[in-house]
Amino acid sequence: MKWFNTLSHNRWLEQETDRILDFGKNAAVPTGFGWLGNNGQVRSDMGTHLWITARMLHVYAVAANMGRPGAYALVEHGINALNGPLRDKQHGGWYACVSDEGVMDASKQGYQHFFVLLGAASAVTTGHPEARRLLDDAVEVIERYFWSEQEQMCLESWDEAFSKTEDYRGGNANMHAVEAFLIVYDVTHDRKWLDRALRIASVIIHDVARKGEYRVNEHFDANWNPIRDYNIDNPAHRFRAYGGTPGHWIEWGRLMLHLRAALEARFETPPEWLLEDAKGLFHATIRDAWAPDGADGFVYSVDWDGKPIVRERVRWPIVEAMGTAWALYTVTGEAQYEAWYQKWWDYSIKYLMDYENGSWWQELDTNNEVTTKVWDGKQDIYHLLHCLVIPRLPLAPGLAPAVAAGLLDSLAK
Repeated sequence: MKWFNTLSHNRWLEQETDRILDFGKNAAVPTGFGWLGNNGQVRSDMGTHLWITARMLHVYAVAANMGRPGAYALVEHGINALNGPLRDKQHGGWYACVSDEGVMDASKQGYQHFFVLLGAASAVTTGHPEARRLLDDAVEVIERYFWSEQEQMCLESWDEAFSKTEDYRGGNANMHAVEAFLIVYDVTHDRKWLDRALRIASVIIHDVARKGEYRVNEHFDANWNPIRDYNIDNPAHRFRAYGGTPGHWIEWGRLMLHLRAALEARFETPPEWLLEDAKGLFHATIRDAWAPDGADGFVYSVDWDGKPIVRERVRWPIVEAMGTAWALYTVTGEAQYEAWYQKWWDYSIKYLMDYENGSWWQELDTNNEVTTKVWDGKQDIYHLLHCLVIPRLPLAPGLAPAVAAGLLDSLAK
């Protein structure tokens, strides 16, 4: 049974994409894009987070390039929010969270700033007149505060005034830096962004994770030594969970294949380990996290022996798994990746897709019933593009640039 590269499956993906985009537009609030609850309404108590606003700018840049009416207005809304309520005009950079009353969290988080970089780069592809300036501003902040020339890696966070940074170094922030760097390369053609992405992947994946059976360590000290017991007392942390977060392992796999494709597009021979490690990450995720307790679904986190810690099934890992299955099939042509992709879609339509309230449920328990142990609400729709749009594109250029270049469904028959 063939799904990949068929117009019939792609039409189904497009129908679901439009349903999700229609849900997401409800997130627009005066300060940016808010936190969507399970019923699709904004939760004002959560404030306006920088990471959600920046990701939704990216999402609607893709939608605008797909010719979706109203999407360009949401691109403009996102740019205005990043130039307005969320921007720190005194110290530079962007606040982590604001509300109608003012700043709720003034810290400067790398994870969130890398999404600003992604959102701005994606917005450039729409031709919005303010997008390039926003991207230039974001690049300046990243260069000054978040890219360490000494370490050749990214820093985690700063205080409001950019006067003090954490000793902690985070794999999650660096992974999303790779994602953003690839799109920045696509719109600027500056080779340094590929070099930086390759450096980050080599440290976190090839040097560390590969030696640990591809259980990706995301917590490091200032010298990039792994901290294996980090957050052991708070294992369900949303962004810094204890142990391994398999959804990130498989997400890394896709990003490494995008990087590999970007190098090939330059007529360069990419390192062999990019494909080897992408395969290793994919199969390690299935080995440790898929249905380890008998029920289908990916558990949220595992320990360093691969035993489940937080058994809840969160939405984004399976979404990322489908995108990586597509990427590996594109590179290898192996049927096993399409088989997993189909299995995961069957699971998702049975348990995760919410046709009554909109979008997908964010979290399920071990019986695949809706729960809120890690996440409460449906936040944003960013991850969903990775199973809905990426399987309709080549691996290079990246998401928004590829759609803008007219490459959607270019491989389909």
